[in-house]
Amino acid sequence: MATAKKYSVCIVGSGNWGSAIARIIGENVKKSDLFEERVAMWVFEEMIGDRKLTDVINNDHENVKYLPGFKIPENVVAIPDAAKAAEGANIFIFVLPHQFVEGVCKQIKGHVTKDALAISLIKGVDSKGTGLVLTSSVIEEALGISECCVLMGANLANEVAAENFCEATIGYKNAEHGKILQTLFHTSYFRIAICSDCQTVELCGALKNVVAVGAGICDGLGYGGNTKAAVIRIGLKEMVSFAKEFFGGGHDATFLESCGVADLVTTCYGGRNRKVAEALAKTRKSIEQLEAELLNGQKVQGPPTSIEVYKLLQTKGTVDQYPLFSTVYRICYEGLPPEDLVKNI
Repeated sequence: MATAKKYSVCIVGSGNWGSAIARIIGENVKKSDLFEERVAMWVFEEMIGDRKLTDVINNDHENVKYLPGFKIPENVVAIPDAAKAAEGANIFIFVLPHQFVEGVCKQIKGHVTKDALAISLIKGVDSKGTGLVLTSSVIEEALGISECCVLMGANLANEVAAENFCEATIGYKNAEHGKILQTLFHTSYFRIAICSDCQTVELCGALKNVVAVGAGICDGLGYGGNTKAAVIRIGLKEMVSFAKEFFGGGHDATFLESCGVADLVTTCYGGRNRKVAEALAKTRKSIEQLEAELLNGQKVQGPPTSIEVYKLLQTKGTVDQYPLFSTVYRICYEGLPPEDLVKNI
């Protein structure tokens, strides 16, 4: 990254998590000489009554659709054109559903220098050919940059916006970049630890959503705390095994950071993946129907992540070694009754 000038920040995405992060970034850039004070935020344009969402954010300084009740700093500027939002930026914060990453990267690639740094707050994975690809790698390849760090943790957006104390983990490849990003994100209530085990940090963020679907199914079927605890334990065990088998290791200590067990527990007791899975078990409606009914335009990440995980397990012939991951996929997409969750694990 260039060091002769201040870093200019662009937030790519503006849902509830993106808007919560914008509150932190908008304040932190004003406190450090490392960063330009103006922060661009790409917003997918929508109409809120007779007003554009970008106009609402820029004039009322609030994302009334995705994070109502919380003010966004005035130095955060909502921009509906991704390419314009990216102009002049050299730190890119990606916080949008992973299904849309490649499309948005294509729009901004011509405005991203090779020495730019990205960080992904996206808890999902993709697949190419017979392999599973981390979102950070998708961003690096799509933008032609050398490093996309990751931030993962037990961070429900509304609680972060309300400044409830929590932690997050930044995974990095370059230690200097990790420290710069720690400065950008760290606050008294949002404590940031940095970790060089970048792949494991990101895998934890993606795989825990699959486990949360299992936890939500338990809730929807009226199972008690014992059953849900068993699902969480089995899920954590599969997360550890998956990281070591398919991504060349992973330190056990990383799973004890906020990105690991803390995020897993939080997501299994709150958040949209658990919520949609609970409704699935009660109503037997499709994931797409439940997203439309329950999430106000947001998406779940657990079910689509289970697709990519299941594809890889099939390719490697290891489906039976990951009964929870496999069963969650089959319940979500193959019509397996939710009651079979416990039978299969």
